Amino acid sequence: MPVNVVRRVFKAFQYRDFRLMWFGACTSSIGTWMQIVAQGWLIYRLSHSAFLLALDQFLGGIPIFLFSLIGGVVADRVERRKILLGSQYLQMATAAILTVLVATDVVRVWHILCLSFISGFAQAFGGPAYQALIPTLVEKDDMPNAIALNSIQFNVAVMVGPALAGQALAKLGEKWCFGLNAISFLAPIISLSIITARFLPVKTTESMFSSLKQGIQFARKQNSMEALIVLAFCMTALSMPMRTYIPVFVKDIFHRGPETYGNLLSLMGLGSILGSLTIATAGNMRRKGIVALCALLCLGAGIAGFAISKLVPVSSVLLVLVGASMMAVFATVNSLVQLITTNEMRGRVMSVYNFAFRGGMPMGNLLSGWLVPVFSAPVIVGVNGILLVLLALYFLFVQRRLAAL
Repeated sequence: MPVNVVRRVFKAFQYRDFRLMWFGACTSSIGTWMQIVAQGWLIYRLSHSAFLLALDQFLGGIPIFLFSLIGGVVADRVERRKILLGSQYLQMATAAILTVLVATDVVRVWHILCLSFISGFAQAFGGPAYQALIPTLVEKDDMPNAIALNSIQFNVAVMVGPALAGQALAKLGEKWCFGLNAISFLAPIISLSIITARFLPVKTTESMFSSLKQGIQFARKQNSMEALIVLAFCMTALSMPMRTYIPVFVKDIFHRGPETYGNLLSLMGLGSILGSLTIATAGNMRRKGIVALCALLCLGAGIAGFAISKLVPVSSVLLVLVGASMMAVFATVNSLVQLITTNEMRGRVMSVYNFAFRGGMPMGNLLSGWLVPVFSAPVIVGVNGILLVLLALYFLFVQRRLAAL
């Protein structure tokens, strides 16, 4: 790769605070993905219930749906580093508790479900603060690159974390995945403690409800923001159940073990890195709306193909495609929302976006959790993929506000 291309891809790394946050978040995300893999495997091992897999995802996501709007108001009123530190400490505690429960062999599914809810509550406040903090660490022209690089750190974790978890599960057991995740939270805590960037909120006498109302009104007034938020909800509601049910495909269709599960998630992470690198290389490109919708079309086709595949090699290739297209959609839509938003409103507007983006996950998982026992995982995942294709075609050819961005 030529030097000038490398510089363009990693341009936001020239900012010290962004580098520190990137490496801290990446380390923590690797630990988190080790826990996600181990947690899904543990629940299915204890219960052999697809519904409980979906319920765990629902309980982890519903606090974000319920509280992220309030979290956005708080992110515009309180120094964002303090919010993020509190969120990291709480998530570290839940991982440590789960480690002890598994190590002492007293863990039950309801323990896992309760801890997922608590962790989701922490993320409801940490998420808007983190999304509002990252763009302030770089210049505005480098914001799309920073957002894409931030997606890359997440997806490096999606590739590395599951691969490590698959090996750890097979050789050491679930407790090591949970314990390493607890330790990994030290990385963002250290990063947050040494960055120099500070957000000093303007003092206000407004009630939290008035501030929240301002954020919603701001979002509604911006061109195409409502369409972006609807798209964010639909794409996560329809795409995330596929990842939830990978353990079902591995055990019941491929008849493989936890290493295959970890490897498949890693391949999806590899695809996500490729998608993020492509968006980062493009930088502040034109026609982001068209790019996002074409990627959404590929995402739906990849998910539908995965649903009907019964061969691990074919499914592996399709998961790379799914990961790449999914991250291209997420990063591009996120960039569009961030570029429309002003810094003083960023926490609230990003919480509205987060409300839709993260809210789609528990809703999609809950609905699929009811439907999968009736129709089977391949049928529901396949239908979701087809619906994503139809959604992309609708915004491309009927409602063209996004295509014009």
